[in-house]
Amino acid sequence: MEHAIRYSKKREAILDAIRSTHVHPTAEWVYQTLKPTHPDLSLGTVYRNLTFFREQGMIRSVGVIGGQEHFDGDLSPHSHFICLECGAVYDLPRPETLEGLDQRVSEHYGVQVDSCDLTLRGVCRKCLENRAEDDQAV
Repeated sequence: MEHAIRYSKKREAILDAIRSTHVHPTAEWVYQTLKPTHPDLSLGTVYRNLTFFREQGMIRSVGVIGGQEHFDGDLSPHSHFICLECGAVYDLPRPETLEGLDQRVSEHYGVQVDSCDLTLRGVCRKCLENRAEDDQAV
């Protein structure tokens, strides 16, 4: 049984919040950002709508970082870098070596690739600089 998609100002505000930032927010971030202008907003409403938007392909999940799922409203082809120290998520342009990867995998393995996400993990520049400063202070 399909449910009709109902328009609501809260739903629109949640989607706009995700699409208008590059911080790869969590449900908690969206809730805290919108609560001042939408006092009747609940965290449950945010979670339900994020799940709905993800299932509809309107946003994507970057994954669980530090125990919370992070989202991305930018659906253009790009990859992500996640810092294992501070949890920051950075957008990376899609490397040319990945262009056509879905087609190559489809042909080589006889499968149909519908999407491809690349996530790199390591330590960001800011954390590396902080490490270097800490090493010099010792």
